[in-house]
Amino acid sequence: MIRRIAGAVLVAAALAGCAQGAGESAPESPRVSTLKPAPESPQASTSPSTATTSTGTLLVADFDSDTVTFVDPARGPLGSVKVGLAPYGIALGDDGRAWVSTAEGVAVVDTATRTRTALIPYDTETGRPTLGEYRGGGMGIALAPDGRHVYVGVNVPDKTGVLEVVDTSTRTVSDTVPVGRRPFDVDVSANGREVYATNHDSFSVTAVNTATLAPRTYEVAPYGTEGGLGSWLKPHYAAVRPSDGALLLPFEGERLAVLDPRTGKVTIDPMTADTHQHGVTITPDGTLLVVGTGPVTEGEPPSLTVRSPDGRERVIPLKGPHENVAVSKDGRTAYVTGGFTRDGFWDGITVVDLDSGDTRRLPAGVRPLGIVVLP
Repeated sequence: MIRRIAGAVLVAAALAGCAQGAGESAPESPRVSTLKPAPESPQASTSPSTATTSTGTLLVADFDSDTVTFVDPARGPLGSVKVGLAPYGIALGDDGRAWVSTAEGVAVVDTATRTRTALIPYDTETGRPTLGEYRGGGMGIALAPDGRHVYVGVNVPDKTGVLEVVDTSTRTVSDTVPVGRRPFDVDVSANGREVYATNHDSFSVTAVNTATLAPRTYEVAPYGTEGGLGSWLKPHYAAVRPSDGALLLPFEGERLAVLDPRTGKVTIDPMTADTHQHGVTITPDGTLLVVGTGPVTEGEPPSLTVRSPDGRERVIPLKGPHENVAVSKDGRTAYVTGGFTRDGFWDGITVVDLDSGDTRRLPAGVRPLGIVVLP
């Protein structure tokens, strides 16, 4: 496995220098003319403001469109709401409001009435809104436990990114904190005292004290940083472990980086899926779910890893690349988005029965990335 990974670094680095879009961070031409409409249903083609939303409905961010789509996990799309170009992540409040990071700003969606109630512009200049993996604007997004602030990682093309703090009462950006390049994911500690930005292209995590806004940046690179922007071996998404507040960052289905955000110390635990990994989520009992997107050069196909708190893993095969994952309230079903940030995405989700391992594919939105389960 180590030989496979070392080769992947060299291959990705070489390709990034000679072919557009080869390495994970090779430049991509902005796409502004390929906007795809979200699929409509009878509910969506009438007035979304008159719709009602049932418990357990899914909400997905349509990365190749300008909408979020409501999805019945048994039947498929229920309707869509325009939020802003290229929505990426979704943070959901107990009050039913969804906060969506887009290329244009943070959208606020009332999920009960299926309406957008605000679009909050970023304080940071990110260029003209476009589609595509490297577009500027919001990426990872998280809501404080008390609901008073939203934290969004903002990508600034060809520069280091920022963490913008949104006051949810005034619906304005109150503060901006420098972080690393392309903040794929943002997470908040259980007590709300710290927020963590996973900086994909900087091989790092930035921890920010929410009272002082003082940042601390820690390298998380279990394979090293060889290859730089052309490397595939970077952190993507993290989960905060309920038992001790450690951050869990999976790499390649081989190594789980465990970051102590108080000290910056990183320890490595083994993993078994042997596949490139992206999205994660964690359940209240500490069960970690990790989306595998397929091999870089050699390795196993796409999968969903279900890792128990004691480190035991089940690997459930998936058909085709996926990006992110959410879990039903009862912990028995996983919903894995088919959007994927690179080639191979599809317009739907895979529904996974976590007891049996059975899967079924369901149409859902337009290149869906972020996903939440509505209360």
